[in-house]
Amino acid sequence: MTDPYSIRMPPDIQSVMVGDHQLVFIDDFLEHPEALLDAACQSTFEPTPGFEERKGYPGVRATAPAEYSSELNGLLDPLIRLNFQVPEHLGVHKSACSFSLTTVPPDHLGPLQRTPHFDSSTPHHMAVLLYLCGPEHGGTGFYRHRATGLQQITPETLDRYSDAYYGEIERVPPPPRYFDDSDEHFSFLGMVPARFNRLVVYSGSLLHTACINPGLSISSDPRQGRLTVNTFYDFF
Repeated sequence: MTDPYSIRMPPDIQSVMVGDHQLVFIDDFLEHPEALLDAACQSTFEPTPGFEERKGYPGVRATAPAEYSSELNGLLDPLIRLNFQVPEHLGVHKSACSFSLTTVPPDHLGPLQRTPHFDSSTPHHMAVLLYLCGPEHGGTGFYRHRATGLQQITPETLDRYSDAYYGEIERVPPPPRYFDDSDEHFSFLGMVPARFNRLVVYSGSLLHTACINPGLSISSDPRQGRLTVNTFYDFF
């Protein structure tokens, strides 16, 4: 196998609207996804920043192969610019690619891990997520905040949203569970189901959460747990 992390060509790029915003996904993304799964099994996973404070991603991460990261660039830069109206003159800044496994049981989650979140309020911050697990592990859900009516957090709406959100969780802390469906503060807009070798691209400013099946997905074993590969792009 000369290139174990090659992208299947031509990619079957599909678009779907969730609420007011577009998401893009590509099924059967890699020619040999098992090679990336094998790499995860040989990797050393460590708790994410904020793990002890029960903040941020509720699990462990490991650096994905650099060869996979470089494969992404040729496709994802133009794909994001075209589908998400990123101005051509902006430069691209890409994070390292990381394997992620959800390992925190629901009763150990901190308050901020029990609600939808956003990654960044900057205009062109994009999340790229490759599933290396099946639909039994849920997916990625998207939401609208009821009190503010917001699905997307921008620099202009950040303070208004933060004031409302933190006020809500201080008054009544969310129950110890992985968020999935609607509640009194967030309305569920839709979900992209997990599927092995499915790549999903969405704006990091959207309110979203990992929809977790705690009976199956809480595992540090890459072949058994909710294994994903996470990458972030920003353009400025």
